[in-house]
Amino acid sequence: MFTGLIQELGELARVAPRGAGKSLWIELPVLSRSAKLGDSIAINGTCLTVVEIEGPTVRFDLSPETLAMTTLSQLSLKAMVNVEPSLRAGDPLGGHFVQGHVDGVGELLERMPQDGFETFRFSVPPGLAKFVAGKGSIAVDGISLTVVEACEDSFTVALIPHTLQCTNLGRMRVGTPVNLETDMLARYLARIVAMAPSPARAGEQA
Repeated sequence: MFTGLIQELGELARVAPRGAGKSLWIELPVLSRSAKLGDSIAINGTCLTVVEIEGPTVRFDLSPETLAMTTLSQLSLKAMVNVEPSLRAGDPLGGHFVQGHVDGVGELLERMPQDGFETFRFSVPPGLAKFVAGKGSIAVDGISLTVVEACEDSFTVALIPHTLQCTNLGRMRVGTPVNLETDMLARYLARIVAMAPSPARAGEQA
């Protein structure tokens, strides 16, 4: 479990095939000091497991499923990634509950600057649009953000200078794919509604 508050920007140092998957070596000068084998760390919003630590470099192994469902397979060497360690008991919850399970991939459609602040518009896959609501929470590349406007196939978020400086969003170009994780409460609510018996069937059962 994570909060969507990025604690470090890591740099992709090396990529290598590993069976049907891949291994990523990421430079984490700060978090590598406290990381332990088996720890869960979110990389661009994807929950990964620490499998090796060599000084400031941490290795993660990615399964074929992770490569297919996220943007991690598209990272180039020296790419900057958002990094967050897992939430521990007693840690402050400043963002929202983020599982590190990517629901789908969107794309940065537009950047709209205004006096140091920016509004970003991202595309959203059709199957996820119903989980995105104005004033609701969404994780974009692992960053906890609040939706400003929710449309049929896109949504906007307003970004403060701190977020632009301390995450990969400040460097992001239009057309860049991003990992999206919708609010977990919205997903569960949609499932409950979908599984609820219709009024007619409920009457028949009564």
